Amino acid sequence: PGIEFDSRVCAGSARIAGTRIPVWSLESWRRLGADDAEILRNYPSLQPSDMINAWHYVARHPQQIDREIRENEAAD
Repeated sequence: PGIEFDSRVCAGSARIAGTRIPVWSLESWRRLGADDAEILRNYPSLQPSDMINAWHYVARHPQQIDREIRENEAAD
């Protein structure tokens, strides 16, 4: 719940419902040491429930998230 996919938005990556915020981006912040409170400060449109949904998605799809983080880091 709370996660959407659309090939026309965020290149089809899993994203927080109703936003253009991909789950891989939130997980990338977390891997850099940010906690939920810091992430929520940087994304004021998100709710704590969005973070819960994102972390559940990451736990269920770790290989996909790892791949998307690698691909987006390489694109920088």
